[in-house]
Amino acid sequence: MDSITQAALGATVGALVLGRKLGRPAIGWGALFGTLPDLDALVTPFLDTAWDLRLHRGFTHSLLCLLLVSFGLAKPLAKRWKKQKVTPQRAGTFVFLAWSTHILIDCFTVYGTQVLWPFSMHPVSFDNLFIIDPLFTLPMLVAVVWGLFIDAKKWKKGVGIRMTSVCLLISGLYVGLSFWAKHAVSSAFERDLARRGIGYERRMETPAPFSILLWRGVVDRGDEFWIGYRSIFDGDAPVRWTIFTARKDAGEIMESPTVGAVERFSKGWMIARGTKGGVWLMDLRFGEYREWDKRGLELRPGFAAWEYRPESRGDPMKSTAAERDEKAEMLRRMWARICGDIEGWEAKPRLIGNPSVPQEYLGTVE
Repeated sequence: MDSITQAALGATVGALVLGRKLGRPAIGWGALFGTLPDLDALVTPFLDTAWDLRLHRGFTHSLLCLLLVSFGLAKPLAKRWKKQKVTPQRAGTFVFLAWSTHILIDCFTVYGTQVLWPFSMHPVSFDNLFIIDPLFTLPMLVAVVWGLFIDAKKWKKGVGIRMTSVCLLISGLYVGLSFWAKHAVSSAFERDLARRGIGYERRMETPAPFSILLWRGVVDRGDEFWIGYRSIFDGDAPVRWTIFTARKDAGEIMESPTVGAVERFSKGWMIARGTKGGVWLMDLRFGEYREWDKRGLELRPGFAAWEYRPESRGDPMKSTAAERDEKAEMLRRMWARICGDIEGWEAKPRLIGNPSVPQEYLGTVE
């Protein structure tokens, strides 16, 4: 998840494990160790795109690294905190919990985490939280801010720990609610497909940005993907599905090891379009950025889209996902969609982003 959430979670863990011993500094130590697993991002500038996709959330997010770091730092940290009477067991427990909870909440997102690296490169993902979810993060931030204003004597009496426990429990309950919401919308997607008599190979559901109120379903039908949205308030309303052809004019370039790396990263949830110099690839797991004009809805890659040109110099994979500054309209329509406005969110879709064509009109099933 985002760095603020990781730091806040690490800070609450630090407060719970070390608060009575260290007081307020426990928050800072927790925030530090809560973000350390993302140190693998420091090597990103030295890697091409394909290798970055292979390695990110790999070793530093694995159980192997977790155990090595926990055992390796237990005694040095206990020595540093000798005056506060922190034992190696408590120091090791702190590192283990701060590091492991980082790994755990990364598993909540669609990106996934290579927990079993190097024995398995398959990312573990539960797809129950968006990468940024203020409702999950806010209680932990409250605990952190509260803890910074508590003096050392109150920390020793457990005042900060009690508040931190309550806030962390609220965030934990929100995670539980996310699994309930995922199950509810998953059942609704399944009923809609069954009512239509639609067969498929597999499907997945992920939350739309910033909450668990709106969910996005992706259905793999072999030669095409169906994408639809469902609010937890939709009741029995039918799903409006948008149809993406899986591969179009991609040719033999799909056999490239670089393309294969992207396909493994996407777990096969990928569309491909042939271009003049290679192939355009888009990972459908991460959703689309939405804009509207007089002709209808423009769907643009929100994050994971690249053009692979094997003859180009340097990194043959160039990102084609441009960050958009104007998000107010999308957020307004997203809230309207949560409240039931299907037409305003999904009507007349076109795919934008393929370097070889201005747009691609997409079919729909209502």
